[in-house]
Amino acid sequence: MPTLFDVFEPKLPNAAIRYYPNFLSENEANELYNTLYSETPWQNDPITVFGKTYPQPRMTSLHGHTTDPYGYSGIVMQPNPMTASLLQLEKKLKAFTSEPFTTVLLNLYRDGKDSNGWHADDEPELGENPVIASVSLGAERYFHLKHKTDKSQKLKFALAHGSLLLMEESTQHYWKHQIAKTARAVEPRINLTFRKVLTTH
Repeated sequence: MPTLFDVFEPKLPNAAIRYYPNFLSENEANELYNTLYSETPWQNDPITVFGKTYPQPRMTSLHGHTTDPYGYSGIVMQPNPMTASLLQLEKKLKAFTSEPFTTVLLNLYRDGKDSNGWHADDEPELGENPVIASVSLGAERYFHLKHKTDKSQKLKFALAHGSLLLMEESTQHYWKHQIAKTARAVEPRINLTFRKVLTTH
């Protein structure tokens, strides 16, 4: 019988990854998904890759305890205030990590065409060894990891509704990750990635 503290810890070089499939109960996950889906001020920013600009293949929303912006791939986002639902979720994270998060980036994957390409969460404002806490809600999607230099090192596993994925220590230095497009018919998915953005002033 799965329990809250079931954990998958893949033994990967230069990485510290913990995956908790039952971080939220099904009722908690369903309620949070419905709240976030309807109440979040979703936006669709243009993204520039290799000199070409096009709509980002997902909807996003940034929320934070500070007014410090967060930027990636040429996009600079200004945070919205933390909501009661986000604060409650952040409080629950304290049992799994002591990281004092400042900011959470929400992603809405509307269907299988929405994705997040290969990247590392290694922006300078995240500091040297950022802790990323990723909570998944809604449709299950595959999470891909690959080592930046050792092509033999890669991993793929499904992120379940109500799960928590923690990436810590030097993971962002040595590994990239993605949520790939899929031809399968899938329902929407919401992903929340909590992080600590270092102050810019």
